[in-house]
Amino acid sequence: MVINKNHDQQKNNPEVINHLLTWAVEDIIDKSKLVDKLKSGRKLRVKLGIDPTGKNIHLGRAITLWKLRDFQKAGHKIVLVIGDFTAQIGDPSDKLSKRPFLSPADIKNNLINYKKQVGKILDIKKVEWCYNSAWLKKMNFAEVCYLAESFSVQQMLARRNFKERHEKGEEISVREFLYPLMQGYDSVKIKADLELGGTDQLFNLQAGRVIQPLYKQPAQDIMVTAMLEGTDGRKMSTSWGNVININDSPKDLYGKSMAVRDELIIRYLKLTARLDKNEIDKLEKDLVDGTNPKIVKARLAFELVKLYCGDKAAQKAAVEFESVHTQGNLPQDIKSFPIPKNQANMILVEVVYYLGLANSKAEARRLVGQGGVKVSGVVIKDWQTKITLKSGLVVQVGSRRFAQFK
Repeated sequence: MVINKNHDQQKNNPEVINHLLTWAVEDIIDKSKLVDKLKSGRKLRVKLGIDPTGKNIHLGRAITLWKLRDFQKAGHKIVLVIGDFTAQIGDPSDKLSKRPFLSPADIKNNLINYKKQVGKILDIKKVEWCYNSAWLKKMNFAEVCYLAESFSVQQMLARRNFKERHEKGEEISVREFLYPLMQGYDSVKIKADLELGGTDQLFNLQAGRVIQPLYKQPAQDIMVTAMLEGTDGRKMSTSWGNVININDSPKDLYGKSMAVRDELIIRYLKLTARLDKNEIDKLEKDLVDGTNPKIVKARLAFELVKLYCGDKAAQKAAVEFESVHTQGNLPQDIKSFPIPKNQANMILVEVVYYLGLANSKAEARRLVGQGGVKVSGVVIKDWQTKITLKSGLVVQVGSRRFAQFK
């Protein structure tokens, strides 16, 4: 379903309300109250907290942003709370070890392109954009103690990640216990009616429902959105490298989408491609009837590039992928690097690193050892192999990364 009528006239439209309550939704607390609010036609303040712990927004995180987009289209107020303070503390949700502190410089660097990425999905001009350092930095110790009284140590240790670490005798910092208190207090400051987040955020989301009444505010409702698996089937995580970022180049966005496991194609179509349900149902039936998964996956890849980069970019990416991966041609836009002065030969690990195809020589050695590196189309597994440097020599890592000497 696409919400495209006059925004304010849609808030209590039954079809719109049903879409808001169902697409990509895992759970709602308190559903009956939220339904009543939506039916009333009242403009809700819908909150999402984002900690800028990395530079990129991947498709998994984009699911919640698209849900916010639907609320925005329906005439509700979207409030994005950028956790420039909480990012320094580190959200312990779904983490099985203590998170390190992030410096203000790290956070500032991560935020550089955030607004631009969010703007691919939301109408930024209509978003209330907040930074939680504005109020969390000003809190005194008495206020922190007041919030801390809201939860017991037993409640904190009941969280799966804390429980596992406690049972293993691993360190748990007191500051990690404070994180949900801060997220809950964010809801107080922005007077949230509804907060969105993934299943790994449920404890933090519920903190707002505990803390808001302490400040004479109604407890916010909670909408838990679906979590997306990465291209390899595990949870999508930047640290695991199985992500598809919404600001990837069209070529990378297309190529990574084509690497999605076959059993995840329909789930990706439902959660990321923004296609009409009837069309997705047809594609799902095609798969059941024996259509080559690659064909349906190519549709997924095309729709994702089209969504984030435009139709022309999607067409170009599709043509190039077919040329490179089916016909065996080289990409048209291979990056070129000059041959180092007075150097006729280099060992392969140094070549891979020099061409920017690995972030370190250690990573380059690993890639070579795994058979992931080709020189002039030939796989070489010995990282110490001497490579004669010459103009036009092409080095390939994996299926999508190419570089050449000029």
